[in-house]
Amino acid sequence: MAKALAKELNFVYVDTGAMYRAATLFCIKEKLIETNEIDSKKVSAAIERMYIGFKYNAKTERNEIHLGGVNVEEEIRSMEVAKKVSLVAAIPAIRHKMVDLQQRMASHGGVVMDGRDIGTVVMPDAEVKFFITAEPRVRAERRLNELKTTQPGTTLADVLQNILERDRLDSNRSVSPLRQAEDAIVLDNSLLTEEEQFQFLLTNVRKVLVTS
Repeated sequence: MAKALAKELNFVYVDTGAMYRAATLFCIKEKLIETNEIDSKKVSAAIERMYIGFKYNAKTERNEIHLGGVNVEEEIRSMEVAKKVSLVAAIPAIRHKMVDLQQRMASHGGVVMDGRDIGTVVMPDAEVKFFITAEPRVRAERRLNELKTTQPGTTLADVLQNILERDRLDSNRSVSPLRQAEDAIVLDNSLLTEEEQFQFLLTNVRKVLVTS
């Protein structure tokens, strides 16, 4: 929805979740994660050489995430990364670096930013904020549908468990926890079609654009 909205408005789309996934992939490649434990001091030192950015891909017509100059758009969608991303995202040094990058990306406006702490931490003064939610099983079914071509062995139970665990960890972390901004417009899209969701978002954004 965020991608579609950005395209309709001719804005830049920034997927902050992809940035945290890329940081997680970096930690995996650097062997900074052992089972479910991570040394935050080693991570803080290592991220000095972590370079994350987006580059436009003319073939896919979208901005895709790069790590150290290499396109990792597909690699970051693996279940291995998904199972560890909340662990990495809870590290203060990671969050400070990502938030700084995201705020710089949004500094000139014209941006649709998608993530779990955008309305509360990254862009607390954003002109429009949406808090989008859905039933966990619905979210799991949608994610599984995205993974079926690249990771055909993934099960619904695996994805659902991962979503529930990520929600728990992200909601309880000490730095930038997942929560709804007080001035956010809430959209539960459990039973909505993509077109119904899109029109809801677009209508609310245009109301603000007309008056600003």
